[in-house]
Amino acid sequence: MTALATAIGVISGTSMDGIDVALIRSDGEARVETGPAATFAYPEDVTHWLRAVVADAAQAEKPQPDLERAVTDAHVAAVEAFLTRFSVARETVALVGLHGQTILHRPAQGLTRQLCDGARAAAALEIDVVCDFRAADVAAGGEGAPLAPVYHAAMAAGLERPLMILNWGGVGNVTWLGENGEIVAFDTGPANALIDDFLLKRRGVAFDADGRLAAAGVVDGAMLAALMGNPYFDRRAPKSLDRNHFVDAAAVVERLDDADGAATLAAFTVEATAAALRQVASAPKRWLVGGGGRRNPVLMRALAVRLGAPVEPVEAIGFDGDAIEAQCFGYLALRSRRGLPLSFPGTTGVATPTAGGAFWPAPT
Repeated sequence: MTALATAIGVISGTSMDGIDVALIRSDGEARVETGPAATFAYPEDVTHWLRAVVADAAQAEKPQPDLERAVTDAHVAAVEAFLTRFSVARETVALVGLHGQTILHRPAQGLTRQLCDGARAAAALEIDVVCDFRAADVAAGGEGAPLAPVYHAAMAAGLERPLMILNWGGVGNVTWLGENGEIVAFDTGPANALIDDFLLKRRGVAFDADGRLAAAGVVDGAMLAALMGNPYFDRRAPKSLDRNHFVDAAAVVERLDDADGAATLAAFTVEATAAALRQVASAPKRWLVGGGGRRNPVLMRALAVRLGAPVEPVEAIGFDGDAIEAQCFGYLALRSRRGLPLSFPGTTGVATPTAGGAFWPAPT
């Protein structure tokens, strides 16, 4: 039996609202013990810089060495703050799995870019680092996302199946776990990103707290139908999305007032998520939700009604829904060092199970 090792996972998701850090102990397979987790804010200037680059595809395609250094340093600072806050001794940590910040994801063109300088991070932290988790999968013809399914399967060991684990971050993604060990995973469509961007533009606020604005509005059915007409929803899984995939389509809600626009985008998130059922062999008996969207009671209730199935936060099975993605990259770092696959035909469309990650040892 492989011994458990301690790893710290770090990610800033497509919402770019902070850097999540979490500690786990695992063998990189079925045994997982979770530890503390926390979120640390990006420096405000780095957030603005990132948003500007992500919004401009031509810029995102170009090398961004200065921004990469700033992003890396922000991640290093988050790990250092985490070690201090939770009194974690540096020498007890075997690996840090640094996902970095995605600024471009176009797997059909063989492109995925996560800003993270692994050598710089390993030197600063004095801990071995694994980063660049997605490139090997994309190079092998996979979608490069989602990478969480193998961790979701470890989390859900022993639970009744079929089961769906949903992450509602900036973009939504699901992992369907079948009764016979099958794993199917894919991005569902928008989660919080479109609603967040709409409210930032209209009201200068980062998100719709408790879904109150959406609850006060009326869904524009014609606009919703047009949004759901996007061919992405009929594409067979596995499939993945760039954060900005639906931005142009969602511009139609600009004609609506704030409440109706929020309501229509929230309904779009729910319908896009429900469309995941087109891609799986049987309806899940239960949905478990991680990511910021699980805190939005309007979205959670609407999804449960739409599906006619239990929809619960992942806390129902003892996991922290804010920490899962960070935990995942600690877990994937451990798998990477053991040469175990991170992605599979049913999760990214890659031809064979594929290992990944770039290893950067701490200087001795």
